[in-house]
Amino acid sequence: MSSEPRDLIAERRHGVLFLTMNRPAKLNALSDELIAGLLDELSRAAHDREVGAVVLTGAGRGFCAGGDIGRMRDRNEAAGSAGGGAHPGTDAGMHGRITQLRRSEEVSALLHEMPKVTIGAINGPAAGAGLSMALACDIRIAADTARFGTAFARVGFSGDFGGTYFLTQLVGPAKARELYFTAEVIGADEALKLGMVNRVVPGASLSEEVETFARRIAAGPLVAYAHMKAHLNLALKSGLRTILDRESYGQPITGMTEDHKEAVKAFLDKRGPKFKSR
Repeated sequence: MSSEPRDLIAERRHGVLFLTMNRPAKLNALSDELIAGLLDELSRAAHDREVGAVVLTGAGRGFCAGGDIGRMRDRNEAAGSAGGGAHPGTDAGMHGRITQLRRSEEVSALLHEMPKVTIGAINGPAAGAGLSMALACDIRIAADTARFGTAFARVGFSGDFGGTYFLTQLVGPAKARELYFTAEVIGADEALKLGMVNRVVPGASLSEEVETFARRIAAGPLVAYAHMKAHLNLALKSGLRTILDRESYGQPITGMTEDHKEAVKAFLDKRGPKFKSR
């Protein structure tokens, strides 16, 4: 068995799946192994009734620096030596690169769409695709030392992993364009003012704060949360009447759950509910 450290560490505690990107020497820049691990863990967690919430964070002093610049250099040098200076439309490998990237971007789609509450614990720099993945989460809790940057303009890229969508939704089109075109790095307090993060906490207490929040979610009415998330995501692209139609379906469905009946009884008994996620 290999003694090499895994690029992704997955741990379960109290109904919470903790996913730690584990390439600290490279600020957790993305690797094939890391992306494959995220896709696998998120896909399974989406259908696992024992998982009530998912936390995504990074090892060491960074959340995720996005793409691995060293790998980009190696790829570009290899393409150059093979005559890869041709127009992208004539590059025989372009279709494969597009297909591979689109599959990798499913990490962001899963974080955003899976019927679980996803939480980004942003412990340090979040840049490029790393920022995009953080923004894809439902809730973002940042250390006061965290830094945020789109980064793509700095390396001549246009952006990936859904960042243009999520940032526009969170901060509005004008500010999103500014942050993409300038690749300005902003601190945690500025990110909070812009609505990019939900909370900023001292770095030393980030893990504790995130675990407390995640355990609270995992102990809640998970069926109701799944419907809430579907409603909220639909609200990003639909009008009121579409939302009313979806709510008129979700409300009666959740009203038939044991969790709803327990919550009503607990309210009348003047005690806290004990949800069973069914």
